[in-house]
Amino acid sequence: MQKAFEAKQSLMEENRVVGKHIYANLYGCDVNVISDEKKLSDIVKEAAKLAKAVLYELKVWKFGGDKGGVSVIGLVLESHIAIHTWPKYEYATVDVYTCGAHTDPWCAFKYIVSQLKPKNMSVNYADRSSPVIT
Repeated sequence: MQKAFEAKQSLMEENRVVGKHIYANLYGCDVNVISDEKKLSDIVKEAAKLAKAVLYELKVWKFGGDKGGVSVIGLVLESHIAIHTWPKYEYATVDVYTCGAHTDPWCAFKYIVSQLKPKNMSVNYADRSSPVIT
């Protein structure tokens, strides 16, 4: 019975897009980390590995002005990993969206949080999977 259930689950996953999306607001982050372009880039690279995603391209921007910060976007073959920061406010937003049953966005997210060291956060999850095609 268990093998039949597992075979059905496997077939269902083959006939749909499996999308997993974690997005969060992180408050009271380590300012030294969230203002460091290189460190944030390294965090996204490692997060992609931990998610079992393939990093395709990485872009980094540092913004000036009163609310300036850093944005890092890792385009992975399975979707994206993004961190946007506002050091003046000790604030960051994190977005980890992966497609494919083989990926684990929660591992990537937990790693990012461990590096940014927020004092508080609000976390959201959305199942962004397609319907099963029969």
